[in-house]
Amino acid sequence: MIRRVFGHSAVRYLIAGGAAFLVDLGLLALFKNVLGWPLWLATGVAFLLSFFFTYTVQKMFAFTSTAPHGIAVLKYAVLVAFNTAASVLIVASVDWTGAGWVAGKVIATVAMTVWNYFAYRYWVFAENPRESRA
Repeated sequence: MIRRVFGHSAVRYLIAGGAAFLVDLGLLALFKNVLGWPLWLATGVAFLLSFFFTYTVQKMFAFTSTAPHGIAVLKYAVLVAFNTAASVLIVASVDWTGAGWVAGKVIATVAMTVWNYFAYRYWVFAENPRESRA
């Protein structure tokens, strides 16, 4: 039963994403609260710095992809550029409402979690776009 649950890419994706979220949120808190950076800068830099950690755990653990790194990294970078802009906009917008930047980060992460699963599975880490993997 455990093997079956952890054998599905969606479960591994959520575990890897949870770890990536903690790295990203920790860096954001460090830059914003400890170093005193402006929220927009702290959010963007933390998100970009988590790039390599997230790429590696998603490719190797979540999707066990053997897609060539060059193409996968390029696709991943395009997705990260989009996600960076979305993250900054969502976090700043939610913070502006008074809900706070942590709430904004959670909302941004939930939205990106949904769209990124499909982007990773069928575009970034797909060895063969017609191939469907669990």
